[in-house]
Amino acid sequence: MAAAVPVPVPEAAGPGPGPGEEAAAGPLCPGSARGARLPLARVKALVKADPDVSLASHEAVFVLARAAELFVETIAKDAYVYAQQGKRKTLQRKDLDNAIEAIDEFAFLEGELLLGFSILCDLLHGGGLGKELSPLQSPLFPYH
Repeated sequence: MAAAVPVPVPEAAGPGPGPGEEAAAGPLCPGSARGARLPLARVKALVKADPDVSLASHEAVFVLARAAELFVETIAKDAYVYAQQGKRKTLQRKDLDNAIEAIDEFAFLEGELLLGFSILCDLLHGGGLGKELSPLQSPLFPYH
């Protein structure tokens, strides 16, 4: 029986990404298949709503959208811990409030989420914006 001889495998033009790193043209590039989950046109409209912003490049809008996604993912994971403590699988407003109160990084959100969550919950449950909220025409919530 012949001994197996290892065959060298040619490597690419450099070492691949290390653990926890992504390739330069990986899934976080604006032109990739994954892209951002948030609609970039709405993110750009929100950015341009700021009077101090005159131009917003595609890359800047993409980075802002991706940062928002990561923020939502982080706060949702932290809030889910409180839902699990309550033996629930569904996040509730009180879970988000508990995460905001318990985690120092979310301190800037204390007292700021009442209206935002009301609008979001209304939209998620198919109600659209209520008549009392219709003056709040936002590029992110064009449902009025």
